[in-house]
Amino acid sequence: MAFVILDPCRNEKSGECVTVCPVDCIEEGPEQFYIDPDVCIDCGACKAVCPVDAIVEEYDLEPEQETYLEQAEAFFAK
Repeated sequence: MAFVILDPCRNEKSGECVTVCPVDCIEEGPEQFYIDPDVCIDCGACKAVCPVDAIVEEYDLEPEQETYLEQAEAFFAK
């Protein structure tokens, strides 16, 4: 499992998540940060420091939020 960054991050991009990630799996995209689902170790450090509660565990995604996981996968497929 991995964590996924949702819409509240858009245009916020405070970046605390990047500094606490022990495996450097979070990168900044044009509109928000993305977590690489293949590298994330599911430690939860990013979720704990997110000031806008934009980070959720993959298995907690609602069906309408699945696109955020797809966007992260596409971002890291480049």
